[in-house]
Amino acid sequence: MPILVQNDLPAKQILESENIFVMDERRAHTQEIRPLQILVLNLMPLKEVTELDLLRVLSNFPIQTQITFLKVETHESKHTETSHLNRFYTVFPEISDEYFDGMIITGAPVEQMDFEEVEYWEELTRIMDWSRTHVFSTLHICWASQAGLYYHHGISKIILPKKLSGVYPHKVLHRRKMLMRGMDDYFFCPQSRYTGLDEQAVKDNPELYTVAAGDETGSCVILAYSSRQIFVTGHTEYDRYELDAEYRRDVSRGLDPDIPVNYYPDDDPTQTPVLSWRSSSNCIYTNWLNFVYQETPYDLKQIPPLEQDSYTVKGYDPDNSGE
Repeated sequence: MPILVQNDLPAKQILESENIFVMDERRAHTQEIRPLQILVLNLMPLKEVTELDLLRVLSNFPIQTQITFLKVETHESKHTETSHLNRFYTVFPEISDEYFDGMIITGAPVEQMDFEEVEYWEELTRIMDWSRTHVFSTLHICWASQAGLYYHHGISKIILPKKLSGVYPHKVLHRRKMLMRGMDDYFFCPQSRYTGLDEQAVKDNPELYTVAAGDETGSCVILAYSSRQIFVTGHTEYDRYELDAEYRRDVSRGLDPDIPVNYYPDDDPTQTPVLSWRSSSNCIYTNWLNFVYQETPYDLKQIPPLEQDSYTVKGYDPDNSGE
């Protein structure tokens, strides 16, 4: 798919070297089409790595897609150059009057803190409130899934006995749900977290619907409001070496981490990690973008409030589109 980015975004050259079609602003202006508008709130410390990860998985959809990167103002990034942030990122006041087909909120390395103790929690909750009326579908990743479930649905997180790290199998529980269309019975997904969810509270909440879960990981993909809110507890967007980098970082800090499970051949960190989740990741993101494309009004200002979860266009039923 043609991803629309700014002409000089550093990720553009890397993506093109990987034979991923990236369209710059000049060429996009010659096409008479309304691209999908996707907002990415990037809370990860290594923002350029996360940009690449997300642009790779968003690249498999055939519709022109405009990506806007958003940062929080109430936290100063220590791992990304200020010049990069100033050039390629916007802040919430600058887009608060705009509307988007979809939004991605990334994870963040703050999961062992109480939500209210996070430096930018108040700003994040304002953005999450705004998303209910200005974004058709929001996809929350890892810590953001826990934050979103807590803020929108009152689901608490729990501290795990040890870090969950590795590539885990997850079972598709409801393949007729939109996000699981075309998926195998089981799929792998990287997990990297110290916390989990109150699974009983998820099960008891009538607004939430778990469509994929693992024996070791619990809920992996949770839907709400007919897929207008999506919560993914793992990192389907990760590239081959992200878990490797995290493992080596923890080793260098003297944390004595366990070797990520199902990741290195023979559990040997000197070997190249096995990439076993790319196809399922591409499938999930393509399904999400297809849902957004099918369901979002052409005029974004006509997006209905989130509570109108029965909204459909032309009889398209996102919860009955699978095998």
